Amino acid sequence: MKRTILFSLVIIIAALVTVGCCDCRKRSKYEKPLVGTTWQLVQIMAKDVAPEGDSYTILFRDNGTASGKGDSNVFTTTYRMTTSRLLEIGELGTTRRYTPHHEAEAAYFDMLEGVTHYEMDADHMLLLSNGTLVGIMKAVGEAADKR
Repeated sequence: MKRTILFSLVIIIAALVTVGCCDCRKRSKYEKPLVGTTWQLVQIMAKDVAPEGDSYTILFRDNGTASGKGDSNVFTTTYRMTTSRLLEIGELGTTRRYTPHHEAEAAYFDMLEGVTHYEMDADHMLLLSNGTLVGIMKAVGEAADKR
C-alpha cells in the first residue's frame, strides 16, 4: 500500500515538473498578438529577405481590416481569422507606384492573398497556404491605433 502511494506521488510530481517546464508555456508568454502588431516579412517561399525600413509589412486591426506596404506600394484589405488559426486575407487594394523590385513586391502580395492559416512562434508569425509554409513575418512593433 505504501509502495503504491509513493509510486503515485512520484508520478504526479514528475508530471507537474514536466508541465511546468513545458516550452510551449514559456513560448506563449512571448507570443505577440496577430491583431495590433506590425509584422515584417523575413522569409518568403523558403528564401530569406531583409526588408529596408517599413517595407514588406502588414498590420491587422481589430475591425477586420489590414494595411501594409510592399516595396514602394501600400495596400489595404480585409481579413478573417478564427481561434483555430484560420486566416483568410482578402484581395489587396494597392497603389500603383513604379518600383524596381516589382517582382518581389508582387510575390509578397500574392503570398498574402494565398494564406489560409497562421501559427505563432514567439515574435514570429508563420504563414501557411493549405499546410505549406509560404512566409515568415517578425513582429516589429505594437500599433498605437488598432482601428
